[in-house]
Amino acid sequence: MKPKHGARKRKMRVGIGDGSGKGRTCGKGQKGQTSRNGGYKGTTFEGGQSPLWMKIPKKGFNNTRYRTRFQVVSLADLERVFKNQNEVGLEALKVHGLVKGRLPVKVLGDGELKKPLKVQAHAFSKIAQEKIKKAGGSCLVLAKQGAKA
Repeated sequence: MKPKHGARKRKMRVGIGDGSGKGRTCGKGQKGQTSRNGGYKGTTFEGGQSPLWMKIPKKGFNNTRYRTRFQVVSLADLERVFKNQNEVGLEALKVHGLVKGRLPVKVLGDGELKKPLKVQAHAFSKIAQEKIKKAGGSCLVLAKQGAKA
């Protein structure tokens, strides 16, 4: 079965002669930046005048270069992995594959914790601290590497 006549339009082939309507300059006009290979003006370029994004004042606070990045571990992960252990340290987390590398570790309060655990990490969310203490465990906050005492 064939598609209906006119349902599939052929791709326009440029540079196939002047009679095609897309010969010679291939629809790119005469000389200049946009006629060249890779010639492209950015979406914010406004022909030499100050672009809008430069006229609008800066607002707010931005510390993305200096923010502390964490590896996160949820309480559900701790409940699942540490079934018959009381203490959870960085080495234990690495051995069980919950964290890797050198980034500091933060424990988040996703999931439930039913057994008392002594958890060591660089940071805890408020909900995680509440749930760990409610289960009868404790939270030990470690110093971040490279932090000044």
